[in-house]
Amino acid sequence: MRLGIDFGTTHTVVAYGDRGNYPLVSFLDSAGDAHEWFPSVAAERGAGAEWRFGFEAQRAAASDAGWTLHRSFKRLLAEASLEDRERALDLCTRYLAALRAAIRERSNVTRSAGDEPLEAVIAAPANAHGAQRFLTMEAFRRAGFAVLAMLNEPSAAGFEYTHRYRNTLNSRRDAIVVYDLGGGTFDVSLIRALGRHHEVVATAGINRLGGDDFDDTLARLALGSLGRDVPGLPRGAWARVCERCRDAKEALTPHTRRISLDLDFIGAGEIAISVADFYAACAPLVEQTIMGMSPVLRSADEEDEDDDADRAARAEGAAELAEVAGIYVVGGASALPLIGRALRERFGRRVHRSPYPFAATALGLAIAADAESGFTLQDMLSRHFGVFREADGGRAVEFDPIFTRDVALPAPGAPARTLRRVYRAAHNLGHYRFAECSAVDERGIPSGDLTPLGDIRFPFDPALRLHGNALHDVPVERRTGGPLVQEEYAVDGSGIVLVTISDLETGYARQFRLGG
Repeated sequence: MRLGIDFGTTHTVVAYGDRGNYPLVSFLDSAGDAHEWFPSVAAERGAGAEWRFGFEAQRAAASDAGWTLHRSFKRLLAEASLEDRERALDLCTRYLAALRAAIRERSNVTRSAGDEPLEAVIAAPANAHGAQRFLTMEAFRRAGFAVLAMLNEPSAAGFEYTHRYRNTLNSRRDAIVVYDLGGGTFDVSLIRALGRHHEVVATAGINRLGGDDFDDTLARLALGSLGRDVPGLPRGAWARVCERCRDAKEALTPHTRRISLDLDFIGAGEIAISVADFYAACAPLVEQTIMGMSPVLRSADEEDEDDDADRAARAEGAAELAEVAGIYVVGGASALPLIGRALRERFGRRVHRSPYPFAATALGLAIAADAESGFTLQDMLSRHFGVFREADGGRAVEFDPIFTRDVALPAPGAPARTLRRVYRAAHNLGHYRFAECSAVDERGIPSGDLTPLGDIRFPFDPALRLHGNALHDVPVERRTGGPLVQEEYAVDGSGIVLVTISDLETGYARQFRLGG
């Protein structure tokens, strides 16, 4: 059975193809009620001795204070250090295994799924670094899913837009701007829709901005009204406060004036927060997302053609508003009425909010998984990938960009895009420090979000090859007459890089999948 699975920070949503339609998978909770999502939560007891996931985790934490509820653990994939990645991978694998069991045992597709393999097209935030992509894909595979492809989340939502609003597209307006505000991240992508072929032209975003931050804002307002702060709360109470705030936030309508919160578990009873106060506190977060759109969307009334920001936007491939058929608002956090209001004030009637904002990505992934849909995608790398190398005879270090953020990725299933470099080794040992960054300044120095992907050592001296991987304590020494070395870099359609380093004279080679 082929599925589109959006592993979200707050909820995980699953869709599937059914003769040109793309219904959602419904999951049964412990009371037998159906929900079109599986909660992205985990509960732990006894320092990891016992685990529960999804609805069972919510029930365990609500009924027994001995359970610790973990929210937003998907963010671990983005934030885990090199040393903590195995722990993040283990937790996400456990969760996805529980999701797989729920699909097979407690969902509306239990009978139709039968014993056939569960094949999935999955997604990652557009600005996810390589390690996050690798860990996400590996967690799905370890959990028992056959991963067909990984798409960027807004790219998948672009498929859903074309499927739903194809009549808004024409030869003059063929661009879609996907505004994707999820539970943990904000992404925006500019997509050209040429029939059912989509080309991603530009992408931008904020790696740590999403619905969690709006929940946090409401929770701090509530505590502030009580004259309390987070450090003064009992153990585990902050997560429960945020959970209540999330439920209250998701229940807001354009007509709501006051938010009621039951905080009896911290001895506060029921309190009320003005919606106007909440929206005022959230306004800077919304403005951050609108400012984050500037790399992909130039204002139609921009008059100063020499403005540095406008030149930068043109260089990144940003579109004029007049070229845009629709600004598509998706992601669970975008359901907050404040979001749509702010975007319509800025961009007018071209703003389209998905009727299923929490499910748009999963629906697009299901379309991508459907071999009969006819949709194709040309995506792009969203971050610069490179390696730090010696310069000036060893007296300096510089960043060597190997793949820049505008490199077109191969289509899912197509051969990887490769690049090779050959040189004569000048050391006994190669020390490669690979990294990704969101920007590179005019001097070639990484700027913005810099993420290390791997610290790799390759023995140029044949005598060192007897050490296997035990090379961290070997000092790097300059040598003459070293072997002829080739570096080969291959980036696949998921944005994951495979590095192969070879001694061309002896044939000795090693491969490294970065982020693992």
